[in-house]
Parts: sequence; C-alpha cells; structure tokens
Amino acid sequence: TSLTRRFCEEVRLNELQGLSVEEIDLAVLKAANIVSARALSARVIKSGEISRKVVLRGLSSTKGAKAAIEAVGGSVEE
Repeated sequence: TSLTRRFCEEVRLNELQGLSVEEIDLAVLKAANIVSARALSARVIKSGEISRKVVLRGLSSTKGAKAAIEAVGGSVEE
C-alpha cells in the first residue's frame, strides 16, 4: 500500500445525500465527519442512492458515481 493511498478515503453516495450543502469538497467532508481529519483526498463510490443535485470539487469519483450525480443534475469538477 502506498503512503498516499492510506490517506484517501471512500465516500458513498448516500453520505453525500445527507449533507445540507450543494457544493462539496474535502473540507466539507471533514467538517461533517464523513472522512478523517487526516485524509488527504477522498473518492466517491457508487454505493447507495442520491436524489439531489450536488457539485463535487477536487474529489475523485468512480464512473458509476459520476453518472449517478450527473443523472440528477449535479456535476463533478476534479
């Protein structure tokens, strides 16, 4: 395992659904305690469902997660 991979955390779509903000970045995820304060990056995976528009900034995502976010009018800006 690489040193940087250890600090990259996975985030599920249903965790994004529960956030009250539309624009989501690493700082928002840390503030909501979805990822560790030591996380250097996060990757959104397609697990669960999302039904509201969100904009991801500076986060990576799987193809399935990106498609699900775009299907409800959101966007992914890496």
